[in-house]
Amino acid sequence: MNPARETIQAALFQRLAAIPGFATSSRRLKHWTDVAPAEQPALFQVQKGESRTARTGQPPARRLSVELFIYVTTSADPAAAPAQIMNPLLDAIEAALAPDPGRLTQSLGGLVEHAWIAGRIVSDEGLLGDQAVAIVPIEILIP
Repeated sequence: MNPARETIQAALFQRLAAIPGFATSSRRLKHWTDVAPAEQPALFQVQKGESRTARTGQPPARRLSVELFIYVTTSADPAAAPAQIMNPLLDAIEAALAPDPGRLTQSLGGLVEHAWIAGRIVSDEGLLGDQAVAIVPIEILIP
C-alpha cells in the first residue's frame, strides 16, 4: 500500500525544516514582502501537483511535485551579497536530499522510492537590492 500524501509531505517538510539556518519554515507560502527581515532566511514548502504513470501488471507509479521557496535578505548588512546567504542554504537542501547511506536514492525514511531536486532552480540573487529568492523544484516518486 502506498503511503498517504500527507505522510510524505510531512516527512519531507520535517527533513527540510531541520536544516540549520532557517529562521522561518512553513508549508503555508507567504510572499517575501510579507516575511520580515527578522524572519529570514525562510523556507516554504508548496505542493504543486502529481502525476501517475501506468505500469503493466503493477499499480501506477505516482510522482508528487513540490516547490521550495527560499527567501533571504541582507538588510542587516547592505555590503553582503544575498548569494552569500542563499548558496549555503541551497547546498544544505541538496545534502538533506542526498541518498540514504548505502542506497542510491533518498527514501524519506522508507516512505518513497526517491525524493530529489528535479530540474532548474530559479533564483533572483537580489543584485539590485537586499532581497533574494530561490524556487527549488522537488520530485517524489512513489512506487
